[in-house]
Amino acid sequence: MIFDKEGNTTIVFQEKTSLQTFLTNLNGAYPKLKNENIIVNLFSFSNLTSNDVLEFLDISNTHQINKKSFVLVTDKVSYEDVPDEINLVPTIQEAKDLIEMEEIERDLDL
Repeated sequence: MIFDKEGNTTIVFQEKTSLQTFLTNLNGAYPKLKNENIIVNLFSFSNLTSNDVLEFLDISNTHQINKKSFVLVTDKVSYEDVPDEINLVPTIQEAKDLIEMEEIERDLDL
């Protein structure tokens, strides 16, 4: 698992692994990441489906309850195919922009 920390945001990705292994590793690393905004880069998974994205729902909900952003990045699944509770965007830049907007909303108590 690879972590790329930028300010209060960490981009997480992993090469050459199964989605299930990635989820297990992410859940194991979560205690170290729980106080940061998290971007999960899923570009290494070529056969990703909306059901695969739903596997991140629990960790996403937990993270958002703690008032931190959790964003998945892939262009294989449309955000229209997943529940609104999951933040899904097609690029890393859009993930960073979404986190910035959510930070502003939290600062304004919206």
